[in-house]
Amino acid sequence: MLLQGKCHCGNIAFSLTWEPDPVDIPARACDCSFCTRHGAAWTSHPEGVLKVTVRDPSLVSRYAFGTGTADFHVCARCGVVPLVTCHAEGNLYAVVNVNTLDDIEPSMLQHRPASFSEEDVAEKLTRRQRNWIANVTILEGEPS
Repeated sequence: MLLQGKCHCGNIAFSLTWEPDPVDIPARACDCSFCTRHGAAWTSHPEGVLKVTVRDPSLVSRYAFGTGTADFHVCARCGVVPLVTCHAEGNLYAVVNVNTLDDIEPSMLQHRPASFSEEDVAEKLTRRQRNWIANVTILEGEPS
């Protein structure tokens, strides 16, 4: 299945190849103050392939807080946060915000709460390497 999503204005867009086709898609609603205030719910498929396109990189802010180990990609034009990335052991990992997916059947989304505040940095990085998308490409600038 090819899942596609974007921020509201389309400056940050992505496609996520999810094989085999999922029966349901986990949507983790993190209880940190950033995710709660943005109403974000995150999903990932460790074997998936994520391709992100950023039309105008000057309109993307990367916000890190707490341990500083994850970057929230915030569109400065429309304010939407479609993805989070993390570097660990030389690899880029990511999760995508299910609320930015296009044309997804809502019944596929399996919302559940998530809390990671008790994890130390090593535990966070280990969890992300195990659960987040490991095949991530980010292309910046207008496509040629």
